[in-house]
Amino acid sequence: MGKTEIGKVLVYTGNGKGKTTAAFGLAARALGRDMKVLILQFIKSPENTYGEQIALEKLGAKVEQLGIGFTWLKTPEEHRVSIEAAWKKAKEQLMSGEWDVVIWDELNNALAIDSFPIEDVMPIKDVVETIQNKPATTHLIITGRDAKPEIKEAADLVSVITEEKHYYQDGVDAIYGIEY
Repeated sequence: MGKTEIGKVLVYTGNGKGKTTAAFGLAARALGRDMKVLILQFIKSPENTYGEQIALEKLGAKVEQLGIGFTWLKTPEEHRVSIEAAWKKAKEQLMSGEWDVVIWDELNNALAIDSFPIEDVMPIKDVVETIQNKPATTHLIITGRDAKPEIKEAADLVSVITEEKHYYQDGVDAIYGIEY
């Protein structure tokens, strides 16, 4: 990327499947252009392996799971500690200027947690200020359902992915190679 190019903020949100997939497709494209890509996943746990992590690391991305898994599997205090540490790392990494593309996967999901006061560990004002003050040439991609209006306002692009039909409704579980 030419350093005169202005980095954009892209948000993929909505209830449909494909938000993370869209962001990771963008990551693959950026890697193909020799850009430095960092993917930080706010909810997924490093205790599990994910197909997208394996593939993107082979292509040269740095991928880290900063979460502890689904909110209903851990206590609110465990999630509070995890999200606080994740936000600190995400902010530091974005502001480092080391990356051409930074993906905050499931940030919107983390901001929507209501089992504890999320504002205590990741204030929306701080998130928006960080987005607005990111390095000028860094592209930031944010995924997850229920993007807050403040996040959408700070973005250059917002894509809302809607669900029209999903095989989960027929009782089909997550599919190896498709969902994980």
